[in-house]
Amino acid sequence: MLVTGLFLLGFGVVAAGAALAHSAATGSSPEDGSTVDAGPAQVSVSFNEELQPSFPSLTVVGPDGNLWSKGTPTVDGKTISVTVGDLGPAGEYTIAYRVTSADGHPVAGTRKFTLSKPGNGTPGPKPGKQGDASGSDDGSGGIPLWVFIVGAVVLFGGGLAFALFGGRSRKPGQ
Repeated sequence: MLVTGLFLLGFGVVAAGAALAHSAATGSSPEDGSTVDAGPAQVSVSFNEELQPSFPSLTVVGPDGNLWSKGTPTVDGKTISVTVGDLGPAGEYTIAYRVTSADGHPVAGTRKFTLSKPGNGTPGPKPGKQGDASGSDDGSGGIPLWVFIVGAVVLFGGGLAFALFGGRSRKPGQ
């Protein structure tokens, strides 16, 4: 009974810690829901904690369904950014991101802004599944979180079982 209770307590601590440790977007430039007269030179999304620089994705998709972001996104501390340049048609643009938080978990989401006056920019191609930071999970985003949780539970349970039962002699009098 004690082993079961400790096992469940350990699982709860591991699961709660993993759930609370994710990064969260705290702002963007342009701000989410804002209206701008001209396209920004770059867009950025800021987070509440440091980001890992590995495999960031940040795209800007216009109302025409084309990519308007140019080049590779960069991570600097708590912020990811990408060059945009001149935008095209007036309407709603979607900033889609996928980053790796400091604790190794992928975080994805979108922010939107509206361009009120059309620009003269040249669009890129339609976004594809590869490199698309729309938040869709096609199974190629790495190892799922549950694998780490199960591994932690097994290691914790094995260590606990050894500590409780493995180090003692079963023969009386020793």
